Amino acid sequence: MNKKQVLPWDNPRFRNWIAVARACQVMQLTLTRLLQPLDLKPPHLDILINIYRFPDISQQDLARKLLVGRSNLSMLLPQLETRGLVTRSDDPQDRRVLKLSLTADGRGLTETAMAIQAGLIDQTMRTASAEECNVVGEVMTRMIRELTKPVGSTGNGGDSD
Repeated sequence: MNKKQVLPWDNPRFRNWIAVARACQVMQLTLTRLLQPLDLKPPHLDILINIYRFPDISQQDLARKLLVGRSNLSMLLPQLETRGLVTRSDDPQDRRVLKLSLTADGRGLTETAMAIQAGLIDQTMRTASAEECNVVGEVMTRMIRELTKPVGSTGNGGDSD
């Protein structure tokens, strides 16, 4: 390796991105552990929370919100249906569309799980001031915007966003 070549971990952007990625992984592992008594996994919780927020959401819209393919949902939704947490019903305007809703048990479990997740987020974010939390949120929002740009679109490429 060339002595003048900069190694990725010598770049602050790389190091900081790795820290963000590790924080996300640790958060996911911790949430997984905390949800175990409810027999829920984070992907199930993502589905339940979105159905909670958007009652009668279509499978297609849910897949879009979760950034997954409909086939991924097709594997997870039957598990939630079998547990009596979610129902699928035909859309009266379009028979090809299935609408998702929570059962009473699904709503109760979702509220319990959301409280666990919110508590974990609150505990974790308490390590930062309110101002730092806002900066993290703003930067992550800009990163999401950058990563979800249509292919071929150009930005200014600079740091001044």
